[in-house]
Amino acid sequence: MEINLKRPELEDRTQINYYLNYADTRSCEMTFANSYLWSRHYDTGFAIVEDMLVFGYTSGTTSFTVPAGPGDLKKTIDILMAYCQEKGTPFQLHNVTRKDFDRLEELYPGMLTIAYERDYADYVYETEKLARLSGKKYHSKKNHINKFKALYPDWSYEPITKDNIEECFQMGLRWRELNGCEEDEEKHAEICVALNFLRLFEELEMRGGALRVNGKIAAFTIGEPVGKDTLVVHIEKAFADIQGAYTMINQQFAEHEGNGFMYLNREEDMGEEGLRQAKMSYKPVFLIEKGVVRRTSLL
Repeated sequence: MEINLKRPELEDRTQINYYLNYADTRSCEMTFANSYLWSRHYDTGFAIVEDMLVFGYTSGTTSFTVPAGPGDLKKTIDILMAYCQEKGTPFQLHNVTRKDFDRLEELYPGMLTIAYERDYADYVYETEKLARLSGKKYHSKKNHINKFKALYPDWSYEPITKDNIEECFQMGLRWRELNGCEEDEEKHAEICVALNFLRLFEELEMRGGALRVNGKIAAFTIGEPVGKDTLVVHIEKAFADIQGAYTMINQQFAEHEGNGFMYLNREEDMGEEGLRQAKMSYKPVFLIEKGVVRRTSLL
């Protein structure tokens, strides 16, 4: 038995999206753009097994995502288990949500265990609350925005289009220089992905917004729909010396691009304490907890 994982390419977009449409999820990983642009860094690929889509690592640990598609979930997982047994490697699933695990528990009662990883939990917010920032709990955010408007009265917001995408790209290059990305592997990978989101903005059908200060791009955000009611924010960049730029682009993106979506998924904090505090300060309505599933006994 062989499961050949293929690195996603642009021509695979239609096929992968077909299967992802069956996934009842708000998880930030479950989009074509995310899987495609991060596949080089994390050595991931996809395969279609019994009419179900799985992602997995092409090197190192053998691990798969929960299958998505019109096929038989149990039959597909049985095949993944048999594949791991044949290879002599432990069966493992990653990025498994609580909803996913409930389904797995029904199929394999008491035979699987999950270890949730707080660092990889997605932060999900009510879009309207991020757009309005009304009420006492958002008082400090509103103050940041008021100060921004006072400092930069000529500011403006605009959607990312072919007319300003090159300016956003140049801003991203400058951000890379200012933030020491060449010396930090994770920062370098993240800004490379951010720039590729811009480079392939139209092909990947992204949604984006940019903040202009003194006539120049000072911040930008890029996202896309995931599931039926959620917009996931993949990229957010702002110049640190523009006071309140991050708060402002966050609010403006929610107001203008989040229209029609109940929730905004602003991804995980990767265990960075400063980022965790920042994400918690916006009062998430819930976290999407994700974990690693392993077998507790042979079936």
